[in-house]
Amino acid sequence: MTDTVTVDLPGRAYDVRIGPGLIAQAGAEIAPLLKRPRVAVVTDETVAALHLDSLRAGLAAAGIEMTSLALPAGEATKRWPELSRTVDWLLARKVERRDVVVAFGGGVIGDLVGFAAAILRRGVRFVQIPTT
Repeated sequence: MTDTVTVDLPGRAYDVRIGPGLIAQAGAEIAPLLKRPRVAVVTDETVAALHLDSLRAGLAAAGIEMTSLALPAGEATKRWPELSRTVDWLLARKVERRDVVVAFGGGVIGDLVGFAAAILRRGVRFVQIPTT
């Protein structure tokens, strides 16, 4: 069973989907947001080893191509060299306005990738898929 919680903020709102099996449904959830059928996923090495293949399959089921970067796990990843590495990687993948960057993992990855997407280019969208 999947629940949707709407976060209603002044001037904007967004939905949070909660439930089992959402990684397998990621493509169906993300496809309506896409200008073109591809996403850039940033995760950490621990989450990548456990869940990245499942995410790739969930996206592929909806015809979405995925490219991924796995950073070291842990709080030490939330620092300038890893942010710079992430932004450089996203630029090398030619992430453009209206593309979607996916943060796949917990708080450190969400913080780092959200900030990277925000400073990359105006209009780059961000989807967070927390695993913790």
